[in-house]
This record gives sequence, structure tokens and C-alpha cells, in this order.
Amino acid sequence: MPITRRRFLGSFAGLAAAIGVPSLWMTYMKTYDGPVSDHFDGLHFFDPDGAPPKSLGEVLRWQFGGGRKRAAWPDWAPSPHADTPPPRVAGDKVRLSFVGHASWLIQTAGLNILIDPVWSERVSPIGFAGPKRHNDPGIAFDKLPDIDVVLVSHGHYDHLDIATLSKLTASFSPRVITPLGNDVTMRENDSAIRAEGFDWNDRVELGNGVAVTLVATRHWSARGLFDRNKALWASFVLETPAGKIYIVCDSGYGEGKHFRRVAEAHGPLRLAILPIGAYEPRWFMRDQHMNPEDAVKALADCGAQTALAHHHGTFQLTDEAIDAPVQALAEALKGADVPPERFVALKPGQVVEV
Repeated sequence: MPITRRRFLGSFAGLAAAIGVPSLWMTYMKTYDGPVSDHFDGLHFFDPDGAPPKSLGEVLRWQFGGGRKRAAWPDWAPSPHADTPPPRVAGDKVRLSFVGHASWLIQTAGLNILIDPVWSERVSPIGFAGPKRHNDPGIAFDKLPDIDVVLVSHGHYDHLDIATLSKLTASFSPRVITPLGNDVTMRENDSAIRAEGFDWNDRVELGNGVAVTLVATRHWSARGLFDRNKALWASFVLETPAGKIYIVCDSGYGEGKHFRRVAEAHGPLRLAILPIGAYEPRWFMRDQHMNPEDAVKALADCGAQTALAHHHGTFQLTDEAIDAPVQALAEALKGADVPPERFVALKPGQVVEV
């Protein structure tokens, strides 16, 4: 297939979303400035138990090398579900509504919390190319209840969506809790966003007995040409009246150390939210994105009672088919002798109550 200008731009816009490939059209952005630590060298963040991002040569080999097998997704794959959440959920119940990709609404203890909210049509640094939605958000934006808190895991475009954050700020002015450096990105784009940056292992009180701890995850971050790993990435452990929820928005598996450490430091876990998509080709994605088999191992490592799958079926970031992650999850659960009801993949608009 010839490399047309539109295909080239679309490919790199998609990469910026999926794996944070620096976009050549982005200008220099202000980044985090703070003290050196065991995962920050004064300029870049790093994971002592992780892996560096792929080189530009490897990116080009994946995108334009011979033998690539990219599955075709349907233009539109609507979910049969749509949720209209209640204004609040009180008591010791937790209500989780799957918005799509890595976006969730979690309602508990009178608080409404959004995870990696993306309501935009594309997850891309440019508006006319890059990954486009294949289904609507499971909750229409005008059906959202008042949002109190937003948790943003890292800076890749399919997780940190400035347009959505600005719209949420204008409508609800929520607190936005995010790893170090992403708060700088948000405020540089919209000074009204109430962004607060935190480090790994920081615990943040959200109110009404609910708190969140940012924990290390096997990933990385970038949005522009000059900011690779200049902002931190994290998973979340959310403390609720119904127990702790481990929210992993993006992660590779590696040797499973990150998941076992969460079990040791924060267990027991009532629920884990684990990514199962954006994993092919495996030679390229293995270090930063889990496949379903990895996710089943991560569930065993973290020890959560049950799990919900996400990061699949909405934006085509990588090469697998739209339904491949859900099918592979069923096979991985069977192979590991894990009951299918212990690890469930929802469609946008579906709801689970704990």
C-alpha cells in the first residue's frame, strides 16, 4: 500500500494516542520541574521495573514495514446500552458505569468520580486524522450527574482529553487528580482546569471517606516532540465504602511485579479494572499494553475478588480486530480455570453495582 500523506498523518496521530509517539506538529510545552527521586532523574520519569518506549525506527517498522496485518474494524459498532446515572449514590454501594475505552463513572458515598474521561470524536493531536470513535459514549455528556472528581492516569491522547476536561470544568469545575506533570499540561491548555499533580504512593482524600492512592504502573507518557516521559503515569487504588478498587488504565505486564506490589501494599482488593486491548503486534506492544492472557495473570497477582475489562472496542489504536480482546479474554479465563463471571467485559452503557 503506498504511503500517502493522509495515511502518514493518520498513522502518526493514531500512534500518539496509542503509545504517545511524539507528534511532529506539536510545539514545545512546559513540563514538570521537581526534585530527583527513585523514578525521576530531574528531567525524565522512569520505571525501575519497566521498559523504555520503542524507538522511532521500531515505530516505522510497525507502521510501514512489510507483513503488517491490521484488522479492519466496522465503521460503526454501536452498543445496545446507554446509561442515565442517578444524581448520587449513597451508603456503602458503588455504581460503575462503563463509558467506553478507559472511561468510567464511579458513584459512591455521595461522590461522582470520572476515570480518564474522553467524550471527543477522535483521540489525536490533530482534529482530522487519528483514531475515531466506533461507538458513542455509554453516557451522553448531558446525562452526566454533577462531577466532583476526575482521575486522569497519564498524558496519552486516549486518556488525557483536554477538550473533555475543559467541558467538564465549564459544567462542574471538578478536582482533577493526576500524576506529576500532567497537571502542567492541563493548565497550559486551559488554566481553569483544577488540576492537582501527585507522585506514586501519594494518598489523596476525596471526601466522604473516599480516598485514592496513585501507584506505579508499567507504562510511559508523551504528548509532544519534547516531552517524552516528562510527565508521570500511574494506576489508582480507590478506597470506597464497599472496598478498594484497583484501576489500571494502561499497563504492560512484565513479570507482574507491579500487580503483586499493589496486593501487598493495598490488599485485599474488592475489584480490579484491567485493560485487555491495544496489544498487537505483540513484539511492539508487549512492554506497555497487556493482552487478555496478561490481564488474567494480573488479576491473579493483584488478588482482586472480581475484575472488569476495558481499553477495547471503541478506538482502533493497534492491529487486532474489534472483538478479538473479548474473545481472547474468554479463552484466557478458560485456560487459567477462572470462572468467566469473575472477569467481565462490558459494553459502553452497561452498569455494575458492588
